This record gives sequence, structure tokens and C-alpha cells, in this order.
Amino acid sequence: MLTKSPVFNQSGPTEFVFRVFTTVPEFQALLFILFLLLYLMILGGNTAIVWVVCTHTSLRTPMYFFLSNLSFLEICYTSVVVPLMLSNIWGTRKPVPLAGCGAQMFFFVTLGSTDCFLLVVMAYDRYVAICHPLHYTFIMTQKLCIQMVTGALGLALFLSLQLTSLIFTLPFCGHLREINHFLCDVPPVLRLACADIHVHQAVLYVVGVLVLTVPFLLICVSYMFITSAILRIRSAEGRRRAFSTCSSHLTVVLLQYGCCSLVYLRPRSSTSEDEDRQIALVYTFVTPLLNPLIYTLRNKDVKGALRNAIISKAASETN
Repeated sequence: MLTKSPVFNQSGPTEFVFRVFTTVPEFQALLFILFLLLYLMILGGNTAIVWVVCTHTSLRTPMYFFLSNLSFLEICYTSVVVPLMLSNIWGTRKPVPLAGCGAQMFFFVTLGSTDCFLLVVMAYDRYVAICHPLHYTFIMTQKLCIQMVTGALGLALFLSLQLTSLIFTLPFCGHLREINHFLCDVPPVLRLACADIHVHQAVLYVVGVLVLTVPFLLICVSYMFITSAILRIRSAEGRRRAFSTCSSHLTVVLLQYGCCSLVYLRPRSSTSEDEDRQIALVYTFVTPLLNPLIYTLRNKDVKGALRNAIISKAASETN
């Protein structure tokens, strides 16, 4: 159940508040506990992946290097959104200053874009591993891996800075200044501007194409070559293992790009603010939570390393 917000003093500096999920105290408590548990599970699962990759030499390969970076991104990504979201579920809503909203948007867009670019890098890694296995170690050097991760972050920073700075040059007005969302995301903030936003929406669409459409097409091309190479493998077991190494990545790709495309690439005339907020819950909670589950439950190396780490820890505590 959604509620209207009170009228805010127009003479003070620009501030925003988020639309509440519900005003029923019992539901507020349930939502707070649910989102807090999901957040703790995201932190725990992704931290475990980063830790096990960094501490086990058997996992120091390009694939696990990218996986640990993806998990670290998920930790930062959710930490930009969830703590502020939790603080606004219970009690009086806390106004967010203009600068604070801009900072959250900048880091949210930067980390989300880096996440999308990193999935392309991981697809390229799988392409080289399956289509050019004999040259894999020569192509996927440590230097190249670091350069690709740095390039993904650099491009995301550039696009996010341009988009955020463009949006926050707009004047914001209205007696409510209420964001129909749980974070300072681009579309709901744009709706509060009291100026012509056609140029800003066009820029948002271009950034969405660069961050979502182009990477997704590159991933599709990579998997066309990967599928062709796998089908040429004579051994059924070899084909199964090759498909298994790619299925986890494909699951994350479809979930991430699918949900984000529904929010950022749909025509504005066909969008609903409430639908956008519900979809945003998927890529804020579900995708970061599924990443460690998908990659650990379907990966024998990671499961084995985690099992050995737990056994070693238990043995050291009993001695």
C-alpha cells in the first residue's frame, strides 16, 4: 500500500524522499527483516567467493579472477542502495539532499554499468577458453585481464559521470519532491524535473544502448562461436562439461540484461513507475544473491575450495 507524502517547505534546499512500501507497522517490520536478511546473504555469499578465490592458488585463473571482481562489484552495488533503503522502511522518512541523491545515482549507475561490461569480459574469456584452448594462456594474460577490468570500470565511470551531471543540472520542483522508488535511479528522478527532459531521455536511451544492448549483442556473438565449437566436440562428456561452464554465466546474463532492459530501454509511454520499482528489486536483490549461488552450486572447483577451507578452519579450531 502506497501513501502520499506531506508537503515540504519550498524555501529550503532541494531534498527528496522515497515513496514508502507500506504504512502498516507489521508489514514494515516484515519487509525490513526480509531485505536485511537478503542483504546479509548477498554480503556473505559474495564475500566468500572473493575470499576463496584470493586464498586458493588453484583458483587463480582468469575465469575466477573475473568472478571475484563480479562478486566484489555486487557487494559495492547493493551497499550503495540497501542501507539507505532499510533506513527509510521504518519510521519517519529521511529526506535525502540533492548532493546525496546525485552521489547515489552516480555510484549506482557506475557499478551497474561495470557489472554489465564485466559480463562481456567473462563471455570473451569463455570464448577464448573453448574456441582457442591451445592459445588460452597466451591470450588471457594477467596483464590483459587487469586491463579489461580497468577498461570496464573506466568506461562505466565516464558514462555515469556524463549522465549524472547532465541530470542534476535540471531544476527540480513540485510540492512533494517524492521519488517513486527506493533509490535515486535515473528515470524516477527525471520525472521530478520541471523542465523539458527530451534531451535527457535521449541521452539516457543512448547510455542504455551502450551499457545493455551492445554488450548483450557481443555476448550473443561470443556464444554463437562457443556453441559451434562445443557441437564439434566428439565426446559427450566433453560437450557436457563445456556447456556447464557457460550455463552459469548465461543465467546471470539473461537475468541482468533482461530486467535492466525492461526499466531503461522500454518506451516511456509503456512504463509504469510501480513496475519499474518492482523490477528494480530483482537486480538489486535477486541477481546479486543468485550470482554466488549459481557459480558455487554449479562449479566443482569453487565448491571444493570452499569445502576445504571450512574443513581446515574447523580442524584448526579443534586443535
